[in-house]
Amino acid sequence: MMRKFDTPYMADWFAISLRWIMLVGLIVSLGLALKLDIGSTWPLGLMIIWNLSMTAMASLNARIRFHRRLNIAVDLILAGAFFWVQGGLRGPAFWTGLLPILTGSIYFEIFGALIASVLFSTVVLYVGFQSDGNFFLAILISAIMVGLSFVFGFLGRRMMEHMRKNRALWMDSEEKKGAIQSERLRAIYELTSTLSSTLSYKRVLDSALNMSAAALNPDPDQLVSDPLVGAVMLFNGGKLRIGSARRFTSADMRVTFDGAEGVLKKALDEGEPITFKDIGYDPELGRVIALRNCISGYCFPLRSGFNVYGVLLFAHPNAGYFNSDRLKLLDIIGRQAVIAIQNARLYQDLVEEKERMVEVHEEARKKLARDLHDGPTQSVAAMAMRLNITRRMLTKDVKAATEEIVKLEELAHRTTKEIRHMLFTLRPLILESQGLTAAVQAMADKMMETFTQKVIVNIDERITSQLEMGKQGVIFYIIEEAVNNARKHAAAEAITVRLSQVEVGIALLEISDNGVGFDVKAMSQSYDKRSNSSLGMVNLRERAELVNGLLQIDSAEGKGTKVQVFIPLTEDAADRVHHPRHSKAKTK
Repeated sequence: MMRKFDTPYMADWFAISLRWIMLVGLIVSLGLALKLDIGSTWPLGLMIIWNLSMTAMASLNARIRFHRRLNIAVDLILAGAFFWVQGGLRGPAFWTGLLPILTGSIYFEIFGALIASVLFSTVVLYVGFQSDGNFFLAILISAIMVGLSFVFGFLGRRMMEHMRKNRALWMDSEEKKGAIQSERLRAIYELTSTLSSTLSYKRVLDSALNMSAAALNPDPDQLVSDPLVGAVMLFNGGKLRIGSARRFTSADMRVTFDGAEGVLKKALDEGEPITFKDIGYDPELGRVIALRNCISGYCFPLRSGFNVYGVLLFAHPNAGYFNSDRLKLLDIIGRQAVIAIQNARLYQDLVEEKERMVEVHEEARKKLARDLHDGPTQSVAAMAMRLNITRRMLTKDVKAATEEIVKLEELAHRTTKEIRHMLFTLRPLILESQGLTAAVQAMADKMMETFTQKVIVNIDERITSQLEMGKQGVIFYIIEEAVNNARKHAAAEAITVRLSQVEVGIALLEISDNGVGFDVKAMSQSYDKRSNSSLGMVNLRERAELVNGLLQIDSAEGKGTKVQVFIPLTEDAADRVHHPRHSKAKTK
């Protein structure tokens, strides 16, 4: 029965090596005595075949049942047969008995060597007893073999003790390596679990940094004393800022980076992790106090597609600290951190989008309230006041009262038109039944009817056929918002609405007027502060984002206004529209 093991048995290899040495010695002895003939060397051939089979088994880390005992027994039998056929005590290979003695000393130390010597001495004494005049020589050779068995047994014992000690050290080393590897895998698992269980930016960054340090130094004692420096830097406002750090000073936490020079620029441009030396000479990182004592470093760009969120940075005073194993580990951690940061960013965007939608609805209610107050409410109040005056006039001047009633009728009709226009803009049913072109034309007609505002509509039907109803609704409200802003503030004679295709997969919505215009820069500053004077621009930008569009406003005082929205019709077109904007994703 054969058994296989994970590690080689060095005792087998030593026994095989000594057996080959003995075989070479026997062949040399026979050669010198001119006795290399097949009839007297067949045991030697069997020894060679036996040792070849043992070599094959040792290379496979395999052993058979009673492997050591069987080795000694076979060596005794073949050595005895070789001793017999080579002429016994007078032959050139009388020392053949050393073969089983050496094998016994390796496998069973002194006890094995002594047993092998006694058994082979029995063969020697028997041969000597059978031969006249050789009995004394047989006793002498037997005594020498027994004496050598103690010597070889002692040497074998020392050698095996040394081998066992080395094996124990090797096993301890392998066990320690396995424990370190297990600890690192546990750290990676904890990192993945932690990062996937939270959508908080701060917790994601802290976990990525702490778990990275724990994975690089699984031993808790080393982790405390290890001078490893680490930081997560994220883009905010166009600059890299410290999101979380390890061993950074309070002054270091306030440092910002442009990412335009040195290591940071190289990592961000190439999009691949890099190692570097001499951090103190880096034009940007050299400003960080915690990095001045570090010699080697590792920088991993936190990047996903076109979005670059920042970098993961580690540095150490030891020049050889970032070996291949640690770099592979940091690469895994960095990729997990990118996914977690991306998820946190998406979640934050959803929260902000939810808050923005609440603001949009609130602003819509406020706008409706303002429109009602400025339009129908004032008209109804005026009608009530005029009715009161008309009631008094009926008793004094019927003709004047009749004229006032005519004016009241006109005011009521105008108020009705305003209310219908407001209801139309709140929910244009014609949009759902007849599409975008009909809805915009209906809005233009109502603008002329209600406010005597001329609106020219030019929409390419080939574009609207490629837009689903949801996008058509958003585009309608963009047009309505832009036209309404122009009507209220531009004092324009005519407003033009145009929807056309500028290139494959990209449509251009353009609302232009020949009114008074405005200062776009000043209005943009008001937009950033969400002031009341810029609510129209806020609505335009937010609705343009709903169709993944790109808003551009061109205006100057006295030169009219042109509002342009580039609308992608396919995903590929969206990449082309937004690629310049998203070269660097800004985290909030």
